[in-house]
Amino acid sequence: MREAAARFGALLPRERLEPAVLAWTRGRPRAELWGVGFSGGADSLALLLALHAHWPGRRLLALHFNHGLRGAAAQADADACRRWCRALGIRFRTGRRSAAAVGTGEAQLRADRLAFFARHARIVWLGHQQQDVAEGMLMRLARGSGTAGLAAPRPVQTFTDGRRFLRPLLGVSAEELRRLLRAARCPWREDASNGSPRYFRNRIRQQVVGRWERAAGRDAVAGAALARRLLEEDDAALERWVDELRPLERDGRLNLSRLAGRPAALWRRALHRWLRRHPAAGEPSRQAVDALLAGLLRGGTWRQSLGRKGFAASDGRFLRYAIAEGQGAKKRRRAR
Repeated sequence: MREAAARFGALLPRERLEPAVLAWTRGRPRAELWGVGFSGGADSLALLLALHAHWPGRRLLALHFNHGLRGAAAQADADACRRWCRALGIRFRTGRRSAAAVGTGEAQLRADRLAFFARHARIVWLGHQQQDVAEGMLMRLARGSGTAGLAAPRPVQTFTDGRRFLRPLLGVSAEELRRLLRAARCPWREDASNGSPRYFRNRIRQQVVGRWERAAGRDAVAGAALARRLLEEDDAALERWVDELRPLERDGRLNLSRLAGRPAALWRRALHRWLRRHPAAGEPSRQAVDALLAGLLRGGTWRQSLGRKGFAASDGRFLRYAIAEGQGAKKRRRAR
């Protein structure tokens, strides 16, 4: 297996990986733990072999999560992953749902897997590739996502608590990864649930992507990967512009004068920052956010119910969050 891993590393040179990820790795301490999402499928195996080949001697921890959906087949996946890790000298850890996940949706399955990763490593490498980018973009378009959503998944994703996800294979197609693995004689596992029409992503993969490419008459998947990169650049520029405007005051108010005359995209981003600053506002619906934005752009004095106990209020100069009458008194009485 070590020889096969070396062959794969030679076939997928380091310069084929995402430049942002390569830049992030420079100067990282050698003692730093890198978690690696490892399902045993082609993408995650390619990722593990690339890390083993191009960052020798690094502390790698392969993380394998069993969703409890496929019985003996899932156990065979775990066994195959364990054999690869044993042969390569990589630590291996498994996780599993405490109860069968039948009936659980895609979002919950993903959340369970990522929570397992987060428990064991602050830096996690993931094997997303070009087709994942295209599928995710089509899924987000159906939900009406903006640039931030359409720019996902990002090569380097940093969370507010300092955790990071790294995706070095976004510029490589699924077909190429499989071709290289076959050439290196590196067998991978196939997850039968990837063929189920039950999940939205699978339906996009099976029913949409192929027709889309045929209709386009070109490599639309590679085009989506390029579009994702350009959208990430645009999203970063808009975020930087909001940073420079500094619309949030220290007391949590949104300073509307600093946004005056600016494009609506900047107002929307500033509004989302203001909402994150006030967790008591809850997670308002898209319609509620649109109503808030319309009020800000209209100007003047107004207020809008927001969250279970408060409201947003604008006097034309600042947007603030306030607790509704009676709620503050109740809070004071509980504190006594």
